[in-house]
Amino acid sequence: MKEKLNLIKDGKLSVEKNIKNFLEKIRKENKDLNIVLEINKNALSQAKEVDRKIKSGKFGKLAGLGFIVKANINVKGLKCSCASKTLEDYESIYNATVIDKLLKEDAIIIGIANMDEFASGASGESSAFGVCKNPAALERIPGGSSSGSAASVAADFCDFSLGSDTGGSIRNPASHCGVVGFKPSYGAVSRYGLVDLSMSLDQIGPLGNKVEDCRLVFDIIKGKDEHDSISRNFDNKSLKLKNFENLKIGILNLNADKEIWDKVMEKVESVSEKKGWKVDEFMLNYVDLGIQTYYPIVYTEFFSGTRKFDGRKYGKKIEDSCGEEVLRRILGGQEISKEEFAGKYYRKALGAKKVIEREFEKAFKKYDIIIMPTVPRLPHKIGEKVSVEDMYNYDALTSLANIAEIPAISVPCGKINNIPIGLQLMSKRGNDNQLLDLAKKFE
Repeated sequence: MKEKLNLIKDGKLSVEKNIKNFLEKIRKENKDLNIVLEINKNALSQAKEVDRKIKSGKFGKLAGLGFIVKANINVKGLKCSCASKTLEDYESIYNATVIDKLLKEDAIIIGIANMDEFASGASGESSAFGVCKNPAALERIPGGSSSGSAASVAADFCDFSLGSDTGGSIRNPASHCGVVGFKPSYGAVSRYGLVDLSMSLDQIGPLGNKVEDCRLVFDIIKGKDEHDSISRNFDNKSLKLKNFENLKIGILNLNADKEIWDKVMEKVESVSEKKGWKVDEFMLNYVDLGIQTYYPIVYTEFFSGTRKFDGRKYGKKIEDSCGEEVLRRILGGQEISKEEFAGKYYRKALGAKKVIEREFEKAFKKYDIIIMPTVPRLPHKIGEKVSVEDMYNYDALTSLANIAEIPAISVPCGKINNIPIGLQLMSKRGNDNQLLDLAKKFE
């Protein structure tokens, strides 16, 4: 994106032309791919306005770049449908904080991305508006729930996109689509304006073709926001390693297909040998409980969060209009929340979350960075019958970062049978900038 920003700034590429190219490509190819649910009808007029700002010499840091937004992030005047029939006619009346920050820097919204309904899914198949396809492997799922956000970057429909990540929903599709997906530390980016799946785990983050693209966006959207009480400013200065000398990499030895592990280790060994970095394989206690910890929290908080969709103020009643996976999570949350259980299972899951958090804190006293595959298996074919358990296990390696509230990023790590796979890097909470610096070494 830096190269394009320079072209725009130097007058070698107009903003109007950049946005026009994306819109033409979407109109030509989106019918088959089903990535974009809605196009911003004002995109070209906004591009012309940014062109005028550039000529006047007063323009923002992302002037002229076009981006696509996941359908659960509010953009004023566009539909925040969450890819559900429940909210299919709901037009946002305000911007999420991340949107205001990007618009202030003269980035231009191209449209709204398809996704798994209410962010409930890991494949991109549960959208009420049809399956989103993977431009990097057309017969395979793009992953989810930020399926359209990853696919829009892979299809060259935008310069970057925004997604949300509850248990891997940015990194999972980034891996399958062969792009970069970054989940910041919990609280590093305001969630104001996000229709949440699980308030204890959700985080908005960027997707791009390069790590540097994600950094450019993250530097703008991060920071404390008065509208989001858990948002904060992290101080990275004390965590910076000088030239990354004597770096210690921990390989978290968890279950994944052997061919994926082989690719990941090939990349790790190649980079670490060049840099002289130390690599250790290790295990963490209790990480095998990640999925069992993650889903009771998600079910309970999702059930609570969807009580506002009762058909009175927002759209239709969710139980009458949603798909199978959304209903499964609502009913699961309803069961866990019953008075007879007095919040027992939810509290136990939150207790297990704290235990896993502490295990990662201990690990980061020994290792500067932890590496593993992003997803434990290759994406299945669209329409292939997959058990609920197997579908949930797509998030087995990514949900750990959400549980531990740490930053994590997926970078492309080659292909198997022409299907992209991702390498996942994790770092200490608040250590987002160092993680981005290190991720660049693995591109």
